[in-house]
Amino acid sequence: MAVALRIRLDDLRDPRIAAFLEEHLADMRRVSPPESVHALDLEGLRRPGIRFWSAWTADPAGEALAGTVALKRLDDGHAELKSMRTAVRLRGQGVATQLLAHALAEARAAGHTRMSLETGSQPFFAPARALYARHGFAACAPFCDYTNDPASHFMTRML
Repeated sequence: MAVALRIRLDDLRDPRIAAFLEEHLADMRRVSPPESVHALDLEGLRRPGIRFWSAWTADPAGEALAGTVALKRLDDGHAELKSMRTAVRLRGQGVATQLLAHALAEARAAGHTRMSLETGSQPFFAPARALYARHGFAACAPFCDYTNDPASHFMTRML
């Protein structure tokens, strides 16, 4: 059974978000060569054309951050999935599936007809690649400003 989430458009001011994203960047730097880390930091996620959502679970102390996802507008019809991450304690419990479904719905609502993403080619990223493939993403060539990179795996799908 999937974890119940409350997904909200986020302004990135909560210090829990900053800590969560720093953990994400640390993981990316640990497993990918420096030139292949394409994850955005807080300032990058605050740029125009990017919408960011946080997912929260009920917690005895109030609420706990379960995951994040963002969409970057590339053009009128094309969006890029960014900052998809699930809290370590909740991995394998349906959080990523719910976040991805939310991002796909938001992209469609914004009028996008295609969504693409870049993820790592290393074994660390195998669960993410499998999730995206289960949801209709297929390998593609680099898009937007990306270039061929053996540490990157590019995927896309039509909406």
